[in-house]
Amino acid sequence: MSGLRSPSSGLRAVQPAAFGAEPGGDRLARIRSSPHFADGVFQNPGGPARIRPSGSMLELTKVYLDREQRPQRAPRGIVPVHATTLADLARPPASGLRLTWMGHSSVLAEIDGQRVLFDPVWGERCSPFPFAGPKRLHPVPLPLAALGPVDVVVISHDHYDHLDMPSIKALAGTDTLFAVPLGVGAHLERWGVSADRLRELDWHESTRVGGLTLTATPARHFCGRGLRNAQHTLWASWAVAGPEHRIYHSGDTGYFEGFKDIGAEHGPFDATMIQIGAYSEFWPDIHMTPEEGVRAHLDLQGGRAHGALLPIHWGTFNLAVHAWAEPGEWTKDEAEAAGQAAAFPRPGEPFEPAGPLPADPWWRAVSTPLAHPWRDRVRPGAVLEFPDGDLDLAKER
Repeated sequence: MSGLRSPSSGLRAVQPAAFGAEPGGDRLARIRSSPHFADGVFQNPGGPARIRPSGSMLELTKVYLDREQRPQRAPRGIVPVHATTLADLARPPASGLRLTWMGHSSVLAEIDGQRVLFDPVWGERCSPFPFAGPKRLHPVPLPLAALGPVDVVVISHDHYDHLDMPSIKALAGTDTLFAVPLGVGAHLERWGVSADRLRELDWHESTRVGGLTLTATPARHFCGRGLRNAQHTLWASWAVAGPEHRIYHSGDTGYFEGFKDIGAEHGPFDATMIQIGAYSEFWPDIHMTPEEGVRAHLDLQGGRAHGALLPIHWGTFNLAVHAWAEPGEWTKDEAEAAGQAAAFPRPGEPFEPAGPLPADPWWRAVSTPLAHPWRDRVRPGAVLEFPDGDLDLAKER
């Protein structure tokens, strides 16, 4: 009967626009024909991954509400943000490759004359609601409009801390293209991005933007923004190759053997952007620890220390139970132990992987004291240096 709507269409009408849209039509047909889609959902490499917290929910709740641990999950002072300006970014990189970490997983990569913006999240909260959800621990380094022209925006997956509706809507009003995993284009179209500006890829598919080749590569994670979380949108890492340089962005992922295959096919990389935060023993399959992140970088580089490692997915939002600065501190430890060059810029601080890397542990000035478990593994008789505040921890060991 005309004038009647199905219950599902009525539900969509009351859902927040930030939930995005479920894929349909030709897009859904393409999803169902993907070799990585089976039994109604996308499948992870290396077998099923636990996408919900394992163990007792009561135990997880106790950890989250622990009065002694909670203060460690936020900075105890103002996070030092680099005062990025348009002039900083208007000057071409001398080496042809420059990275600017904007916080969390948002990175502006200037590579061989093209500008690639990964996972832009400029919103105050990573949430469908402006009044609830994880809030920024530091301001954005500069307004989104102050970035200047962007050739392509690359999205790793559709979780709120990687796909931010206000940021996409702002970028929809520019000439930029969007490279996204299969199914994610449905969200962007709902938010005003025209279909002709979308490059929607399955794993191992590539697209050309200017002189760059962008390839969606596997990751071990999951997807979903709405109430149903039908697992009809893919998650991906990305390899970007230009005439002179190659870079890699992990998105969110658990550690898996596939990093070696990605490196063999698309590497070695001049720089990798690797997720090393929001890990937990409650969800070990879908996020990497610092140790695993460094191992993933080495896998991508053919098993040797090479290029620059930029840790991402930390410092901006409180998304796990570990200490706020722990991912940065432990990644610094692990990289040094492996002889791997790693960059630790303040949010908004541009650097060139070919030049001196920012290495100052800036987080220590605004962090509670941190343990260093890796030091239990050093050779007997080694001289250990502990930052201020860690002496008591050293005595305990």
